[in-house]
Amino acid sequence: MTLKALALGAAFALVAGAAAAQDKTFELKLSHWVPPSHPLQKALEDWGSSIEKASGGTIKYKVFPSQQLGKAFDHYDMARDGIADVTYISPGYQPGRFPVVDAGDLPFLMSDAKGGSQALDAWYRKYAGQEMKDVKFCLAFVHDYGSFHSRAKKIMVPGDIKGMKIRPAHATIATLVTTLGGTNVQAAAPEVREALERGVAEAVTFPWGSVPLFGIDKVTKYHMNVPLYVTSFAWVMNKAKYDEMSAAQKKVIDDHCTTEWALRVAAPWSDYERAGVAKLKADPNREVYEIAPAQLAEWRQAAAPVVKVWAEAVKKAGHDPDAVLKGLKDELAARKAAY
Repeated sequence: MTLKALALGAAFALVAGAAAAQDKTFELKLSHWVPPSHPLQKALEDWGSSIEKASGGTIKYKVFPSQQLGKAFDHYDMARDGIADVTYISPGYQPGRFPVVDAGDLPFLMSDAKGGSQALDAWYRKYAGQEMKDVKFCLAFVHDYGSFHSRAKKIMVPGDIKGMKIRPAHATIATLVTTLGGTNVQAAAPEVREALERGVAEAVTFPWGSVPLFGIDKVTKYHMNVPLYVTSFAWVMNKAKYDEMSAAQKKVIDDHCTTEWALRVAAPWSDYERAGVAKLKADPNREVYEIAPAQLAEWRQAAAPVVKVWAEAVKKAGHDPDAVLKGLKDELAARKAAY
């Protein structure tokens, strides 16, 4: 390398360093609603730490778990209003508000949370700017498959839901429960154990590793081992905070709001939830059971009206539901994550 090139390189480094030194320092409040022992806590810490390093220390972070800054149902509005800077949201907690991304919640759609998260994130970027316009969308992902966990009886076929009180994972499963003659009991994940203990709910739809994490194994006995559904999640950011940042700082945030980061967030959680199946199977006080192919066919048929309800909501939002769903299914197929 010539002396001239070395001099130019040194000058560039000095300019870049000076620009970083002039950047305002931010401390982002990252809020979620699961316990600090949940894999999501470390994912947020790793994400924040990587941002801090990439920004030269000008973007710092602090994670607030367990609904410290607000209830689970409120996390989208918390990001919109600046109560937190980055929040973890479950769009399905607010029925009808985010119909497009709710496609990820449709029954029997995904078989793998890792490929599924990449597919959901890549597909949803086309719609996020309109559907989540109050915030800066960062990334989307799913947990590994969930199913029914009940107190007093096995749930084998759709007809077993009739007359039962079920806590659904999200609005789409709530529609399924209603369609089958059950009653929905609304409760965020941290409130589920109490609802079951008090008899307010008789069963819950939940991913497997989170059953013991939230103490739901203490109040359930029967667990249907079928990949009934996954849940779509997103990280969103306060727009005003993002707009305050320098161009260099915005680039750091943008570089951490990608499909690659969606996988990095989802992968440890996916492994954690999948390991929960074996953990519950090993417990002699409960029954983890499979269902026959004919029973699975009944469930698939029972889920068909749920897709129609979703399609109507998407149509009202101004989109072609067939094209929307095809786009997601194509992404899932490309990443070998379709059920």
